[in-house]
Amino acid sequence: MSEKKRDRVDDEKEPDPASKKPDNTTTSTMKSVTEGVEFDTIAREWRCKWSQDNDKKSLQESQALLESVLTDVKKVDGFKQVQRIVCGSCMDFKVITSVSADQFEAWEASKFEPEPAYLEKLKAIVGVSQVETQTYTIMPM
Repeated sequence: MSEKKRDRVDDEKEPDPASKKPDNTTTSTMKSVTEGVEFDTIAREWRCKWSQDNDKKSLQESQALLESVLTDVKKVDGFKQVQRIVCGSCMDFKVITSVSADQFEAWEASKFEPEPAYLEKLKAIVGVSQVETQTYTIMPM
């Protein structure tokens, strides 16, 4: 084999594994519900039904209430995102806050602040009913 060819082949070799730097891009550990069902995000959902009465005033007030707590929600340790879902046919209003699974227990211990006051105010809106919460894992696929 010529000198030139040998150099090219050597250049194509995999680098020595010991010389590779570790990949530190993942900061949280995946948890598992069962084998093959892993997650690193837990979501808390606040939901209710709104009424079409008064030109959907209860929906408007629910949205305004959500906007009034968004800053506090986004300060939760491990915060990832807030999503709002509105269904016009079944009149659902849902708020989904996703946090790192590693930080979830601390948020749970705080009673999901600002959840208690938010839910009380939501229940007081005329036309809002079926105020509920749910916790679940959530992962992009």
